[in-house]
Amino acid sequence: MSTTHENYVRQLLTQFDADPDRAAVISRDVTLTAGELAAATRRAAGVMRREGIARGDVVGILTEPNTAATLILRWAANLLGAAAAHLRGMNAVSPDDELRLEQQRAIVADVEARMLAVDVENAERARDLLTAADTKPVLAVLGPAGPDTVDLTAGPEGDVETDPELTDDDLAMITQTSGSSGRPKGVCWTFGVKNDMATSALARSGRVSLLITAPLTHSSGFGADDTLITGGLVALHHGFDAGAVLQAVARHRIGRLILGTPQVYALATHPDRPHTDLSSLSEIIYTGSPAAPLRLREALEIFGPILLQVYGTTETGVISMLPPDDHHDLGRCATVGRPLNPAALSIRDPETGAEVAPGEVGEVCAVPRWLTAGYWHEPDLTAEIIRDGWVRTGDLARLDADGYLHLSGRLADMMKVKGIRIHPEAVERVLNQAPGVSQAAVCGVENADRVEQIYAAVVPRPGAEVDVEELRRHVSEALTDNHVPAVIELCEQLPVVGPGKPDRAQLRDRAHAAFGRDVSRV
Repeated sequence: MSTTHENYVRQLLTQFDADPDRAAVISRDVTLTAGELAAATRRAAGVMRREGIARGDVVGILTEPNTAATLILRWAANLLGAAAAHLRGMNAVSPDDELRLEQQRAIVADVEARMLAVDVENAERARDLLTAADTKPVLAVLGPAGPDTVDLTAGPEGDVETDPELTDDDLAMITQTSGSSGRPKGVCWTFGVKNDMATSALARSGRVSLLITAPLTHSSGFGADDTLITGGLVALHHGFDAGAVLQAVARHRIGRLILGTPQVYALATHPDRPHTDLSSLSEIIYTGSPAAPLRLREALEIFGPILLQVYGTTETGVISMLPPDDHHDLGRCATVGRPLNPAALSIRDPETGAEVAPGEVGEVCAVPRWLTAGYWHEPDLTAEIIRDGWVRTGDLARLDADGYLHLSGRLADMMKVKGIRIHPEAVERVLNQAPGVSQAAVCGVENADRVEQIYAAVVPRPGAEVDVEELRRHVSEALTDNHVPAVIELCEQLPVVGPGKPDRAQLRDRAHAAFGRDVSRV
């Protein structure tokens, strides 16, 4: 298959070269210009080529979270036509959640990496990672790090050509993600997808400054590329801190934020927010966990009509969107908006695969514009998830008469209490709207008699007093007695695995521990 678009890194470099003095990336409070990024990418690519890296090879990348090094090393590998395999972690929201050394070692072996490219801070970890490797890739560091390494900053200043034989089907990126098992699996993306994303971004007009708090190794990296290729500024933060985000918005005149739903609440209620200049903000994109309509109404009153909800998965990208104007309607705030392409969305029976009747709950299936190439070395899983171009998301939902998508939960997370199927998200949505509640997460666990019971972890708002019995009454009145959690545990924070998504594996561990104690049990 031929390449229909110019290599996306080449497109980026063209934009960098056109305005080399513009501020492009702020990383660790250091501002890098477009020219500096272009030079660093070309130097690293030149060294990689000198070491034999070429089209079809895989370069493992391990860097400190959310630094310019992550971008530069991926671009350098992709400029040559090699694939970049991110090793640091599989959490799409928390940069601090790093894979264990043995897991990273297994990934390097599985992808048959020809080179392990790291920043100086990870040079020693990389050495440990390669100690027991049967076949050791070249250890390349973005800086001098000893005689056993190759210095990726010591490359030539000139341009580096992309392999003319590179095709749309060639692999560009492997991102580690996790399913219900918690085991890392590599989601693959082709050059065709990356190149088309860049071309699409260039077709849109207007520069914007973007603040990124989620890991660049996941979808935030796509957002960084889109922003940079259109001449915008990317500010990188090591994770989410509401106070630091507010300061950065004011200091750097940030126009766009991409946050998890609970992070929007945290910004809205932070004590620094009322006296922080947020006039530059034109868009707060939020995603991840279901939103509480009343909390969104509060955020709308605080931030104005700049809230935009998106729903999608790692494998599909954005499926539906709730635009700013719809946030004035509480009913629509309980949805995830309308599909971007209604013809590319289908609600299907999870068992038969047949499309369900309008208004009925089924599994969300989508044909994304930018389809993943599947899971690395897992053809059975790929065939199970992707069928005839349709991606099975594992999410349960229904479409209402106006075309709005209402999420009901996850197939894998469904609970069955007293013979009744209960979706965790239904209980979470009610708890999130209870007085004094900041966040809530719910899961089901079986007791010694194999009877499933509901566990809820609830985070109170700062300074709020939350009464557990009132929460139980709130759930019973809004839903049914069967939806009332057997245990409600108040805690300081929730475990998360995606942009605000509850980590139900960790939640179940908490639940088992809580059921073993006398914690607000009915």
